[in-house]
Amino acid sequence: MDLETLIRRRRNIRVIGFDDAPFVREKKGNVPVAGVVCAGTRFEGMLWGRVQQDGWDATESLCQLLTNSKFWVQLHLVLLDGLGFGGFNLVDLPTMAKRLQLPCVALMRRYPDFKKIQRALSHFPDQAKRWQCLENAGTIYHYPPFFFQVCGEQPDIIAQALEQVTDCGKVPEALRLAHLIGAAVIKGESGSQA
Repeated sequence: MDLETLIRRRRNIRVIGFDDAPFVREKKGNVPVAGVVCAGTRFEGMLWGRVQQDGWDATESLCQLLTNSKFWVQLHLVLLDGLGFGGFNLVDLPTMAKRLQLPCVALMRRYPDFKKIQRALSHFPDQAKRWQCLENAGTIYHYPPFFFQVCGEQPDIIAQALEQVTDCGKVPEALRLAHLIGAAVIKGESGSQA
């Protein structure tokens, strides 16, 4: 059943939310990533993986983590806490959506400061390639309270889906839990903000 039909029938939408765990920027290496599966806002399961800090393996690593799991066939939507994991290890959103055959959404808490992003990318020898990856994710939509980019579905459908999978505030429950769990595993306790 497609996402629009699920929304219209008020059926549970199964999502996975991926967020990277806290990491020390000066230490190069792998960064843990939590993937939390929710049916609506109810926790159903979890995946744990890793991506290379400031590398290029985020798309492949997250796709493999998901396709090798029991959850993949049950999902309707993939949520990402932004496009960058482990710093500037950027997800190729169109490639991910095509490979998983699911709508993929990168959420942001606010509209990005592109001048600040360009300054940060200027330290990378492949800055043009990374900037192109950001551009390939497409238009940033604002359906209050959500800012997001999407591949694989219409933005108005995604905005409705996000409302259904968000308990309160502006962070869908799967992403909120992924953030809290990642912080707890690394730091011994979860933080106050998700």
